[in-house]
Amino acid sequence: MLLNPHTYDPVHLDPESRQLLRATIDFFEERGKKALLDTYIDRAWYADFLDFAAKSGLFATFLTPAAEGGDDKDKRWDTARNVALSEILGFYGLNYWYTWQVTVLGLGPVWQSGNTEARAHAARLLDDGHVMAFGLSERSHGADIYATDMILTPSPDGGFRADGGKYYIGNGNVAGLVSVFGRRADIDGPDGYVFFAADSRHPSYKLIKNVVNSQMFVSEFRLEDYPVREEDILHTGKAAFDAALNTVNVGKFNLCTAAIGICEHATYEAVTHAHQRILYGKPVTAFPHVRRELTDAYARLVAMKLFADRAVDYFRSAGPDDRRYLLFNPMTKMKVTTEGEKVIDLLWDVIAAKGFEADTYFDKAAKDIRGLPKLEGTVHVNLALILKFMPNYLFRPASYEPVPTRHDATDDEFLFHQGPARGLGRIQFHDWRIAYDTHAAVPNVARFRAQADGLCDLLLKHAPDEAQQADLDFLLSLGQLFALVVYGQLILEQASLTGLDGDVLDEIFAILVRDFSEYATELHGKSATTDEQATWALSQVRRPVTDEARTGRVWQQVLSLVGAYEMRP
Repeated sequence: MLLNPHTYDPVHLDPESRQLLRATIDFFEERGKKALLDTYIDRAWYADFLDFAAKSGLFATFLTPAAEGGDDKDKRWDTARNVALSEILGFYGLNYWYTWQVTVLGLGPVWQSGNTEARAHAARLLDDGHVMAFGLSERSHGADIYATDMILTPSPDGGFRADGGKYYIGNGNVAGLVSVFGRRADIDGPDGYVFFAADSRHPSYKLIKNVVNSQMFVSEFRLEDYPVREEDILHTGKAAFDAALNTVNVGKFNLCTAAIGICEHATYEAVTHAHQRILYGKPVTAFPHVRRELTDAYARLVAMKLFADRAVDYFRSAGPDDRRYLLFNPMTKMKVTTEGEKVIDLLWDVIAAKGFEADTYFDKAAKDIRGLPKLEGTVHVNLALILKFMPNYLFRPASYEPVPTRHDATDDEFLFHQGPARGLGRIQFHDWRIAYDTHAAVPNVARFRAQADGLCDLLLKHAPDEAQQADLDFLLSLGQLFALVVYGQLILEQASLTGLDGDVLDEIFAILVRDFSEYATELHGKSATTDEQATWALSQVRRPVTDEARTGRVWQQVLSLVGAYEMRP
């Protein structure tokens, strides 16, 4: 189930994609672990990786839509292979993933634009090996795009002059194109929004500093009387606002695959160390609590991969009449990334002091995994977004054609034609119970399904009143319960499609039963919870179905990771 660079061969992808992904792994493996760790510690700019990406045409091939690819039939925006690259880059370090991720975001407003000149310019920049940047956030407002202070003043000779600062802008030191969000000085309200393309090499682009203590460059920059020509304008008015949100829908999905890659590398290192370390005459892995923690970490990591892989299918199959991906997107940003934190914590409890050592990958993983849930609006923002979908998801299912596994080598064109970013509460879903019914014979799936049905009973019989609906602290606990139901659904769908080992599936849902019980207990303790809701919450505290033989078989899968991968020194 886990990415192993020694044996990696994505046979589900086309030959050119396989070659480029393999070449990326070979770049890092030939470079070696010492160089990987030394450059991280020294906060050295990753010019060698960017040079490799430029010479191999990696970003140009993966991030140029077919419409801009000319005669190159390998160029397309293919989410299946993009997430494969994202996972590989996360495996070797968040910094390498980050420069890719920010390029994805910087291109979002461009590929959504009808400005053919700007699109052609971006395609040429990719061919020349440039990376991009996404100029949305500001120091005073964060990502609150309603309050942008990037001001565009009309010029007498046409176009605009832009003035203002941006903050937390990755690649802002070298980006050939920076998609910048601002507003016109002469038009109030949404009609005044503008997305435009800037160049970090222009003399009116003032690079202030790197705002983080890291190998990556997360810049602060200012535009001072920067000339914005007509050919630089990507979007105006409400379309600019929609482009900002739709870019996040496309790009921030990659947060989950970064978390998966980080956890995979850390898991190999931690399990191997624990098994080879002898305490009191025994391997550390002989202790029952260590086995439990490592088994839990493995099961959580497999669940992360199952959910993320299945979510890709919904992204690739999306269209104007099927926008279910808009729920699964914040789920990947919130749920998968926070599960990544749990995986690292479980591994760290086992390897203890080893997790602090400078010559380990784990030391870097433990720091970097914390950032992913916080890179897109925090867990709380994404939970609040997820709650918008809850009524239709749980109670008003619709009919859809089954969504197949999507590994086909096609352009995901709809992602750049998503339309207005509104109407989330009207999106409908297929019946979530179908996936659960398919696996009803799995003991812990059945137990978790009872808890999911219990959530429906709570909402029907003791729904949040008006005051509770205005209490975000209360709603976030409710959102965690709902998110588990959605998480379980896609895990089950992917388990069916991949023939997942039944023992692992049962182990995953044993964890989900425990997690549901934990969040129910949290809801019970909220000051806003009514007596009836509190009684319901305690009724949902369940023990998972235990099976020592099953857990033992999953443990053997964990042990198979010992020595299975170690990066070249």
